[in-house]
Amino acid sequence: MADIPLTFAVGDYEHVRDLRSGDVRPEGIDLTVLRTPIEELLFRFVRFREWEVSEMGLGPYASLVSRGHTDMVGLPVFTSRVFRHSSLYVRTDAGIDSPADLAGKRIGVPEWALTAVIYVRGLLQHAWGIDLHGIQWVQAGVDEAGRADKMNLDLPQFSITRQPTRSLSEMLVSGDLDAVISARPPRPFLEGHPRIRRGFENVYAEEVSYYEKTQVFPIMHLVVLRRDAYERHRWIAMNLMKAFEEAKRRALARMSDFNSSHFPVAWLPHHMAFARAQMGEDCWPYGVNANRTTLETFCQYAYEQGACARRLEIEELFAPETLAVSRA
Repeated sequence: MADIPLTFAVGDYEHVRDLRSGDVRPEGIDLTVLRTPIEELLFRFVRFREWEVSEMGLGPYASLVSRGHTDMVGLPVFTSRVFRHSSLYVRTDAGIDSPADLAGKRIGVPEWALTAVIYVRGLLQHAWGIDLHGIQWVQAGVDEAGRADKMNLDLPQFSITRQPTRSLSEMLVSGDLDAVISARPPRPFLEGHPRIRRGFENVYAEEVSYYEKTQVFPIMHLVVLRRDAYERHRWIAMNLMKAFEEAKRRALARMSDFNSSHFPVAWLPHHMAFARAQMGEDCWPYGVNANRTTLETFCQYAYEQGACARRLEIEELFAPETLAVSRA
């Protein structure tokens, strides 16, 4: 039997490099890998489902599942994970000495169900006691005007103003916003504008402390299958999962190698040793059970914030074949 041809769109990650190169091949699958910019990839797949396998934002995916969309099925393969304390930016003259001072302020977001935004709002609510209903939310593009919210959710319980003619960066600099939540740094921040700083003074220390307290390692993106491809050949879910695991294992081995400079970064193996001391030998785990705390936390945040229409059970998000592992 000929291998099943599948096309997979994904960002440029070290832990999928060996899949892209063909050094790791999922059994029975002829995989064409498209290296695609993340924003373009997410927009095209959410709108048009252009390929059979895709990277996907956890926030939009969970939002769609909670609203009865069944044309995708997830794999617990997490291509992007980022602690999001670095995604909060505040105006230096807004009187914000602590994230708690954001209560009742004006905060801009690029999209409501964006995964990074969900995590930061969850931080504000659960770590800093902020009532999210008391915030004046503004939705707009980060650096360019005209960004529409792909999910276009109806959330009358929150005060949300769409601003199609201005950018969040412009409004933050002009004083019309007090803060912005953005996965990518606003351009004025990168240019050193004196009116913008990060919301946390020592981001790294905050993130390490957060993980130690919660055991949450935020998941941004997962891999999803188009439902029609999955239903034709359900075995592709586990065969892809095994290939992703092998590609990741090889990447982590390269990053831990003291003998060769696989990456142009000093002390990288020492940092890997620190990460493993904090998180375990597999410091970038796939699978449901190893990520249950993070996934439960995310599902709670997404439901509280209206990004999900109902409280999802974790198992609803993933192909049943990926929820159990056979053992000898």
